Order: sequence, then C-alpha cells, then structure tokens
Amino acid sequence: MNANFMQTPIVYLKGVGPNRAETLQSELGIKTFQDLLNLYPNRYLDKTQYYKIGQLQRSNADVQIIGKIINIKTVEQKRGKRLVATFVDDTGDMELVWFRGQKWIRENLKLNTPYVIFGKCNWFNGKFSMPHPDMELLKEHQQGHKIVMQPIYPSTEKLSNKGITNRVISKMVQQLFLETNGRFAETLSDKLMYELKLLPKAESLFNIHFPKNQELLAKAQFRLKFEELFYIQLQLLTKKALRKQKIKGFPFDRVGKLFNEFYKEYLPFELTGAQKRVIKEVRADLGSNAQMNRLLQGDVGSGKTIVAVMTMLLAIDNGFQACLMAPTEILANQHYTGIKELLSNINVNCSLLTGSTKKSERNIIHESLENGELNILIGTHALLEDKVQFQNLGLAIIDEQHRFGVGQRSKLWHKNDIPPHILVMTATPIPRTLAMSLYGDLDISVIDELPPGRKPIKTVHRFDSNRLKVFQFIRDEIKKGRQIYIVYPLIQESEALDYKDLMDGYESIARDFPLPEFQISIVHGQMKPADKDYEMDRFVRGETQIMVATTVIEVGVNVPNASVMIIESAERFGLSQLHQLRGRVGRGADQSFCVLMTGHKLSSEAKTRLQTMVQTNDGFEIAEVDLKLRGPGDLMGTQQSGVLNLKIADIVKDNDILKTARHYAIQLLKDDAKLEKPENLVIRHTYIQLVKHKNIWNYIS
Repeated sequence: MNANFMQTPIVYLKGVGPNRAETLQSELGIKTFQDLLNLYPNRYLDKTQYYKIGQLQRSNADVQIIGKIINIKTVEQKRGKRLVATFVDDTGDMELVWFRGQKWIRENLKLNTPYVIFGKCNWFNGKFSMPHPDMELLKEHQQGHKIVMQPIYPSTEKLSNKGITNRVISKMVQQLFLETNGRFAETLSDKLMYELKLLPKAESLFNIHFPKNQELLAKAQFRLKFEELFYIQLQLLTKKALRKQKIKGFPFDRVGKLFNEFYKEYLPFELTGAQKRVIKEVRADLGSNAQMNRLLQGDVGSGKTIVAVMTMLLAIDNGFQACLMAPTEILANQHYTGIKELLSNINVNCSLLTGSTKKSERNIIHESLENGELNILIGTHALLEDKVQFQNLGLAIIDEQHRFGVGQRSKLWHKNDIPPHILVMTATPIPRTLAMSLYGDLDISVIDELPPGRKPIKTVHRFDSNRLKVFQFIRDEIKKGRQIYIVYPLIQESEALDYKDLMDGYESIARDFPLPEFQISIVHGQMKPADKDYEMDRFVRGETQIMVATTVIEVGVNVPNASVMIIESAERFGLSQLHQLRGRVGRGADQSFCVLMTGHKLSSEAKTRLQTMVQTNDGFEIAEVDLKLRGPGDLMGTQQSGVLNLKIADIVKDNDILKTARHYAIQLLKDDAKLEKPENLVIRHTYIQLVKHKNIWNYIS
C-alpha cells in the first residue's frame, strides 16, 4: 500500500466520522490510517485453551470453560439483588453471577445444555465465581468463526464513555485491512529477512492484530520490534556519522604548557587506568577535526572532575575558553571551589556565575569573557543568558545533563559560529541498554574503577526495632573520630510533614546524643542559604559530628571524614537516590557504612530496592534494576519523558532485540553508508519516509 494513502486522515475511514476521529486523536494520538495500524494491542485473550473447573487457579487471568447450568436462583443483597447460576463440568462446580440485565438473562438461559463461558474468575467463600461471563452455546461455538486470540487495545476512560470500546477499535482495524486489502509494502531488505528468518511485513501486521495462534503472534511481535529498533539505531548512527563529517570542531592539536605542567607537577594523585583511558579518548576526539560529543559516565567519587579539568587545560593551551554548567548552585559552587583549588598553582583565570552572583561581579565577568582574559567560566543555567558572550568558547562541559532540557543545551551550542566541543558528565549510571538507545549518537566513555585506597562501602538494612543498636554503632564510630550523616526523605507535596519528620528525628537524636559531648548540625530546604552554608561549613570543618538533613546533601558535599550514612525511611527513596546518598561517604581511606532504616511493612518493590543496595555497590547494576522497576521514561527525568515513544518494543524487556538491531544497523552502514546499493533501496525509502513523518526520535542531542 503506498505511503501517502496511509497518511489519509482517520476521519475518512468507514465507521469513524468526525466525533470519533476527534476522540481518537485526543486520547490515543491517532490522526491517520498509519497511526491506527500502529496501535498495537497491549495483550491478547487466549481462546485456544479450554479449562476444567478443577484446574482453575486463583489468578487474574481470563479463562474459557465448557459446562452446563444446573440451577438458577435470585439472591437478595443489601442493595438490589443478584442472579446466581450453578455451572458444572465433570471436575467440579462454580457460580456464574449477574448484577444487571437479570430478567433477560433468566428468560434466555437454557438449563442442562452445554455452554462455553469466558471471563475472569473470582475466589469467593471457598468457591470460584465468574461475574457477567461471555456465553455461547457449545453447538454455535463449534460452528462459528472464532477469533482465537482476542486483541485488547489501549484504552482510556474517555474512550469507554464515548462508546469506543475494544470491540469498536477492533472493527476499525478490520475495516482498515479491508480498505487496503491487507497489502503493506515490505520495509526491510531481503538479506535481513533471510538472515533473521523474519515474517513479511503484511503478515506481521495481520498477526499482530488478528493472531492465528501463539507462535505466529510471537513471530509477528519479533519482526515489528526488530524493525522499530533497527530504524532508531539507523537514525542515531547516521546522525553520528553525519555530524562527524559535517560539524567541524576546533582542532586542538597541541598538548601545551598548562596541561603538561599540571600533569607533571600538580596532579594531586596518580590517575587510575580508567581515567587515563578516558583522557586518551577525549584527546583523540579533540585532535580529530570533528566536533567532540562525548558522554562521560562515572560513579559517585570515581574522579570525573579531574578529567574535566585536564580537558579544559587542553582547550586553554590551544587558545580557547571553556565552561562548565551544573544543574544547581550547590553543585556549581562545589565545582568552582574544587577546580580553583586544583588550578591554584598555575596561571589560569576562573570565575563562577550563578543566579546569586552580584550585578557588579556579573559585569566584570561579562567583560573579561568577551576580551578573552577569563579562561574558565563555571555556573548554572545563568551561563545560557544572552548577555553571556565568550570571545572563543572551545569546550562546554555539562554536568548531570539529564536535568537540562534539550532547548537549554542547544543554547550553549550557539554561543559560537562553530559549535564548541561537548563533554557531558553524569554520576547517574545510565544502563548500557538505555545509553545505546538514548545516547546512540554520542560517544561513550566510562570510568569504571574507583581511585586507589578507597574501600567499598558496607551497606546493611535495619528495621526501626533495631534503632538502639544503630545508635550504639554511631557512638562507637564518633569515638573513633568519624562523622555521621542522618538523612530524612523529602516528599515535596508536604513540606510541613517533612519538616515535622525531620524535627522529630532531630529531637530524638539530640536526646540520645546530648550536648556538650556531641554537636549536631541540621540542614533542610526551608533554611536561608546563609544558615545552610554555616551549618554545612561547621560539619566540613569537623566542629559537629552528626549532620541531620533532608536530601539537600544528595549532590555535592565532600567530607572525607564522614564514614556513616544513615538513611531514615529508606523505602521512600528511589534506587538512584539511595545510591547517590551512599556516595557521600566512603571518600576517605576508612571503612565506611550505609545503614538503611525502615519499618516492617514493605512493598515487594521496596524490598527489591533495599536488597539491591545491600548486595552491590556497582552503579550500573543498580541502574539496570532501577530501569526494570521504573521504566525508561521515569529514569531520564521529566524533560526527557515521552522520549521512548515506542509503538511495540520495550527497551528493557527487548534488550536482546535492541542489541541485534544495533549490530545489523552498524553492519549495514559499514557496507553501504549512503544506502545506495540496489538491495538496500527499500531500507533507504522507508528511512526517508520515517524521518519525513517524524515517526522516529528527532529530538536527540
């Protein structure tokens, strides 16, 4: 079927009409024939199998049973009455129940006649019952046309209210197949079809909507998932190749005086193998004549900052300026302090620009940026303001980039005629699965070893009933001269409640750790910034032994002497948050501990999170579990939600298909980069159509 016909507005499909078309568009985003064809069922009711009453399980599944009704009675209940029939087969009996339409049902039901019933079973008073079953006389069931796997389509309350039921949508899809004769053009090459033994496109579409059996359904699903992921990978890889050809970067061809001086004389510690490898990858990018677009992943405390500093020095050595953008003032301040200290012995000019920077300081910064005196600018979103003009920005480093929207990032790109080199850093390990799909057009570097001398943090889960033992443990650690964090969850909806939790906690800790023997700092979101800084500062200097806080300390506090992290109500935190908080300790050479405190009532998901934290310190492993628990949209934060707008594939469950798709996309482009060979024309044509109708992610980086 030609592609233009499939772009016909849905209102023109027989049986749709203007009102339905409007509801379909607002509720499911269906505007065209193509959109309806791509509305794949969520699940299927399997009508290939018949159960015996004796085989029924207490599950929520739909089942199909053959049997007879042996009696019918009306049962009075508090409000109105219900009709109850006893249904039997040779293995047992169950009840069929109706709450409405009883008169009609009673008149039409035949006793002692074989029926096929279909529906969900409930377990009630020691017996199975089926409310409002679908019923058909066995005789008619055997003669009629059977849809053996009944598709269930996505739905919303508004659709149901407007009478657009599952059956109605199924009818629309049948009408679409009638109008197109079920003829849909092939979208993959013969070679792929043969090597992967794929079902043809038309057959796959038919079997996804009207599967003949389980096996054909599975083949159709594999084919359509592969195709979707294959074209996404093709686009990401093509974009990456194109960018490398088209977007010329500034060639940083010299490793100069500043870089060498810092490396030889002022490097505070020996670089790890992983850090050396990453710096090598970055240097290769910067010298290659193409624009660098690299994602640097490294767990909390793995030493990404030093890589950032050395990359900035390469830029300055080549006559360019560099900037580093962080999502919060706390983090920007910390980067500024850390980097200024690292570079204190060499001749580099560095400034900080955030929302709180005074106007007089701002003017000085703007001026020294434009005349080139300022080498490095560190800051928050403030860097994106139009007033901020560089003389020659050669490198932009973005920290925790998933917290910035796409539009914000592109503003940095346009600070120059030639876009600067980009290094994106994140301590939120992105599972390889997601990195492959979300950042397929970025080159990825990973720092996967911790600096030497760091001991892995010991993590334990303790219930509230063990609190006295935990307090004793805190006392023992303080005696050894260590410091302690105690963190309370922040539930934004109710600041008053958070504050109360925190204050209750603070009071009970103050009772158990009284002055003058113990000093306690407290930090929370409702304090003035100056008070917060004062309390943080006391803790950093070691004047207080315990820091009681909400999650404001999640990023950015570096106190090597703090060796214990107690997380209260740990079940209320997400996995990546727990991992980030744990990363606040373990920064010195001492053994560090993380204690997850919870009540006894835990959901199974909370148990999985706590168990994962106790079992592993590996951020990537944690991210994989997090992805399985939360799904890809949540993981990337709101700016990127709706990112994985996939029609049928699931990034997590179909990880293997994703890898296969990427492998074949790489092979194809290696062999025929412009898709010009005759055997690949079908792929080229499909690709152009997809990009044209934006059925593929065009937002990436």
